[in-house]
Amino acid sequence: MTRLRLAVPDLVSNSYFPAIAAVELGYLAEAGIEADVELIFPVSSAMDALQQGEVDLVAAAAHATLTAFPSWQGAKLLAAVSRHMYWFLVVRADLGAARGDVDVVKGLRIGAAPGVDLGLRQLLAEAGIDPDRDVDIAPVPGLRAGGVSFGVAAAAALREGRLDGFWANGMGAEVAVRQRVGSVVLDVRRGDGPAPARNYTFPALVATDATLRHRPDVASRAVRALVHAQEALRDDPGLATHIGHRLFPVRESELIAELIARDAPYYDPAISPDTVTALNAFACAVGLQTGPGAYADVVAIEMQRFWSPGTDVQGRWGSTAVDGAKDAKA
Repeated sequence: MTRLRLAVPDLVSNSYFPAIAAVELGYLAEAGIEADVELIFPVSSAMDALQQGEVDLVAAAAHATLTAFPSWQGAKLLAAVSRHMYWFLVVRADLGAARGDVDVVKGLRIGAAPGVDLGLRQLLAEAGIDPDRDVDIAPVPGLRAGGVSFGVAAAAALREGRLDGFWANGMGAEVAVRQRVGSVVLDVRRGDGPAPARNYTFPALVATDATLRHRPDVASRAVRALVHAQEALRDDPGLATHIGHRLFPVRESELIAELIARDAPYYDPAISPDTVTALNAFACAVGLQTGPGAYADVVAIEMQRFWSPGTDVQGRWGSTAVDGAKDAKA
């Protein structure tokens, strides 16, 4: 069996669940890979671990790759774990905020994890709100790096009055709403907020160029396992409960299947040229890069054929991705 270490920046969460499910449902084992899932928070530390060879793969926000691999030098996106930016803006329930009322953040303390906060800051800027002057965006007070699942920690901080709101994953949002301490202002993936925000980033499976060069079979098997897990969860979200019972606290294990059922329509491993264009624009806007990367600089084009068996990439998107592949090989 080949050993593989997979890092995620948030474990008790729906954000990277298909990648975790690829391990827990046995798809990687069926492919001859013995995999361990490691929680490394914040996301920049997970990417540093990838860059230093301490882990083999990371499932995390696509844009965060640039924190350890400037200009996409040294790493590639293998596949999408799911589509679109996936964080929620939640504020104190007693504020009575209306859904979509972004202005409610003015004067508030909003908790956001490092790296994840960039999505909120750019969203607010596009909504005409100064993210530095009009709102206090910072990590959860007292939260240290390490084995931290940020969403549930943020919900706890909101309940305890240490925050006025947070920008985090669906699990954190669900816990806060069910405890009646928070209300959802923005669910960007489902269309809330400025239109461009939906495509700033997305959860992706990331590997180094060294892995793609020296262990391409490991990368391809990991992508196939991810695709199988996405399909299984789409067909039966209840599988998530069994995984949750093994990995999550009791409360969150009972919530995860409902969250996965909501997310299942977004489980698509394909990364289109338009998705990369939007990702590049966001990365440039927040200062992660100075110019757009070509499709083949960002995406491991050799993994495309594993996204969906029989997919004709040129027929699906036109010549852009195929031309990028040719250019990369030239």
